Amino acid sequence: MEYRNKLVLAPMVRVGTLPFRLLASDYGADITYAEEIIDHKIIKCERIVNEYIGSTDFVEKGTNNVVFRTCNQERDQVVFQMGTSDAVRALKAAEIVCKDVAAVDINMGCPRSFSVSGGMGAALLTKPDLIHDILTTLRRNIDTPVTCKIRLLNSSHDTVELARRIEKTGVSALAVHGRKVADRPRDPAQWNEIADIVSSLSIPVIANGDVFEYDHIERIKVATGASSVMVARGALWNVSIFSPKVKVHWEDVKKEYVRKSISWDNDVKSTKHTLKELIMHYSCLEFPEGKAVIKSQNLADLAKVYGEEEYYELVSANRFTLNGHR
Repeated sequence: MEYRNKLVLAPMVRVGTLPFRLLASDYGADITYAEEIIDHKIIKCERIVNEYIGSTDFVEKGTNNVVFRTCNQERDQVVFQMGTSDAVRALKAAEIVCKDVAAVDINMGCPRSFSVSGGMGAALLTKPDLIHDILTTLRRNIDTPVTCKIRLLNSSHDTVELARRIEKTGVSALAVHGRKVADRPRDPAQWNEIADIVSSLSIPVIANGDVFEYDHIERIKVATGASSVMVARGALWNVSIFSPKVKVHWEDVKKEYVRKSISWDNDVKSTKHTLKELIMHYSCLEFPEGKAVIKSQNLADLAKVYGEEEYYELVSANRFTLNGHR
């Protein structure tokens, strides 16, 4: 797994599922992070090869709940991001998925109360010894590359010192979101503080924060010195941001996403969440499209909203035929 000179899809809760990751890859993303999954959840899963749609599923034992879905097509670029606060538990979870992903990443930047209250995400930033324990345990026991994603600390000096300590664990790369834990999305990302980290480390640093257009990718590279860039909201609003060609209209992107969701039998709640985020950015959920998405009960309903009924029927018919032959 090479981390230099890469365009990276950031981990996004309920968005970074298989269809969205594959769509990002189609448009030029070199590395795609899956949504964060808590170690407790993946430990309760069993690995199942889903021949029905051609995926590898990690399903919660005793249920039909797919916690993580991947496929051979993304094997060399998908990063499994984990929420954890314990080295032993992190290793147990990583061992379940590591053969099916390109890398394992530890979330050390999420400021949400759910993560922080559980000692995960940004809570780890104040526990350098625990960070060292988690990362070295993973590095020593799995062959898959290990990385982590952090936020800025209160001073640039403190962030650099933490980054140096992280580098010594042997991780392959470090992603840095250029905001502090207390910052909100409306607060500007501090690219200059990412630059301090880049100049202090020898491993690749992936710069993240305020990349909303393709030309912002070059700007953040110049400002930080990082050769790799991670995109979150800019990709959510229009995943064709990774393409150096003309940006695809967001209406067309939505249709492509719906088709991918149908192809990979994506969870309807996750699909609706992503579509609602797109609608809210460009329009309003109170308009007919938004109301129709909210009312949709399944992928067939969403296919009707976006004029993809024929595609849905074709995919369904092919699966029925394939399943019938088995």
